[in-house]
Amino acid sequence: MLPDATPDDQIPVDEPAKGLADGTGAMLRGLDKVSGVSSDISLNVGQSVDYGFITISLRECRYPADDPSSDAYAFVTVTEKGKPQPDFSGWMIASSPALSALDHPRYDVWVIRCKSE
Repeated sequence: MLPDATPDDQIPVDEPAKGLADGTGAMLRGLDKVSGVSSDISLNVGQSVDYGFITISLRECRYPADDPSSDAYAFVTVTEKGKPQPDFSGWMIASSPALSALDHPRYDVWVIRCKSE
């Protein structure tokens, strides 16, 4: 995805009839590949959190309105501390984590689900 991508660029949609609902936040999972320790990361829309030496920001989370547990689409930005450009900025898809993944030598981050409350 291009660095200047916006949340409305390339919005993933299963079927036009289903529609997507906006979540209030997202549950992500982070993996430190050096220590082998994974952690659940709860973020609200517009919030950022430090995970090791990266900062994870959540801009949006969307899910199928008629089946919230079936999938999640989160617009996430991951920036290594001290670097001006993000390592990742784009949509992560819960059902296809490898489709749009963070490429970082130490950390993996992926979306688990959207929060609706």
